[in-house]
Amino acid sequence: MPWNVFGHEWVVEMLQRDIAQDRTRHAYLFTGPAGIGKRTLVNDFARALLCQAAGPPCGQCRNCQLAARGRHPDLLTVEPVISGKSILRAKILMDPLRQLVSDLQLKPVEARRRVGCLWRFEAASELQQNVLLKTLEEPPGQAVILLTAERADDLLPTIVSRCAVVPLRPLPLETVRTALITHWLASAEQADLLAHLAQGRLGWAVRMQADEAALAARRQVLDDLSALLAGSRVARFAYAERLAKESTTDRIQETLDLWQSLWRDVLLAGAGAPGPLANPDREAEVRRVAETVAPAAAREVMLGLRRTAGLLEHNANARLALEVCLLDWPRLAPAGHS
Repeated sequence: MPWNVFGHEWVVEMLQRDIAQDRTRHAYLFTGPAGIGKRTLVNDFARALLCQAAGPPCGQCRNCQLAARGRHPDLLTVEPVISGKSILRAKILMDPLRQLVSDLQLKPVEARRRVGCLWRFEAASELQQNVLLKTLEEPPGQAVILLTAERADDLLPTIVSRCAVVPLRPLPLETVRTALITHWLASAEQADLLAHLAQGRLGWAVRMQADEAALAARRQVLDDLSALLAGSRVARFAYAERLAKESTTDRIQETLDLWQSLWRDVLLAGAGAPGPLANPDREAEVRRVAETVAPAAAREVMLGLRRTAGLLEHNANARLALEVCLLDWPRLAPAGHS
């Protein structure tokens, strides 16, 4: 049974070589943005480490079948739990972490080694990271620890220095497009749009392809942006109040990210830069805005969106932050009006 990973061939080759030559490191840290493929890759690597064959996970042996069901006694996992409504407040619980660290010291039950998976470990506190650090400094001889995080900088340097860091890079647009068509049966038109929007994150594209509501929500957010550009101060105040009241912090951050992607397209179009837009289905709108808004003003909008996102990460008042952001936007005539 081959690995389920699309792209990232250099990583798969390296990990398979480590297993085949019996030189696996005691700890690996996989980094990259959400949806880039960290979870799929780590799951496959864990199965390969537990598999009775020394190579790609065969999918047939008892170890592979138990691991695929998440029931292998030598496969240990810790994942953040959500505190409140925002994924930004996800946290690692101390008791499960201590249990995993303790279990890693034990001899394997069925496989040749024990595998500990610590998902999104940037959610761990400094104290919790230091709990794991003791194990990384004196690793058990029959255990491999697999961590994921969006950025290595989000972890203590002492953690990072004791891991083999594996940075996952965005996939080429054509790789994402082809995978969506051949493996997820997306239409050519849908695959083309999602490949552009995904910015190299196949996992994100797959989730969006299966979620029509999410695609509809994206269209609505970008429609809202167009309306806000033509809207009065009163309309912008009302929108900020409604968004802050009706949306979670995560949803507001997603809205800001979408707006940033479109303003980035405006900057690229205004500069005549080559290359595809992040929002190809909005090309006409992007070029209309680029013809009206000076590059310096567009850059100020981008900076404002980034400042607002940063304020929300630090629990600022969402309504006030959004009001300040929107009031700094230029005002454009509605499409079709001079």
